[in-house]
Amino acid sequence: MNSAERLKLWIEQMGEAVGNACGFIEGVDFAAFQGDKRTQQAVVLNLLLIGEVASRIVESAPTFVAAHPEIPWLAMRGMRNRIAHGYFELDIKVVWDTVCSALPALAGQLPVLMQAAGEFGAE
Repeated sequence: MNSAERLKLWIEQMGEAVGNACGFIEGVDFAAFQGDKRTQQAVVLNLLLIGEVASRIVESAPTFVAAHPEIPWLAMRGMRNRIAHGYFELDIKVVWDTVCSALPALAGQLPVLMQAAGEFGAE
């Protein structure tokens, strides 16, 4: 698999995780989310996946990352690290805010990223 194909696969995986996380809270308010451990865990798992993919892209394709500063690469990576290393101290309100505001914005940016990935050459 060449670098462009790998990048497209990762962006596809990111898009799937974004869609899953947003879908899990569709029609749910914060109070319901706060009381639903199962949905919280499902959303957190997808945030972890998004961060893991972002981490791989940052490490494997730094010029691609530099060409797309509008994407919060380091914030996604940071969220992944907070989840992975401090799960029991995770602020569920931050998770909620991330899914409600940051993920829809990211979802809107993914088609442009996917197109750019298709044009991405070997570094």
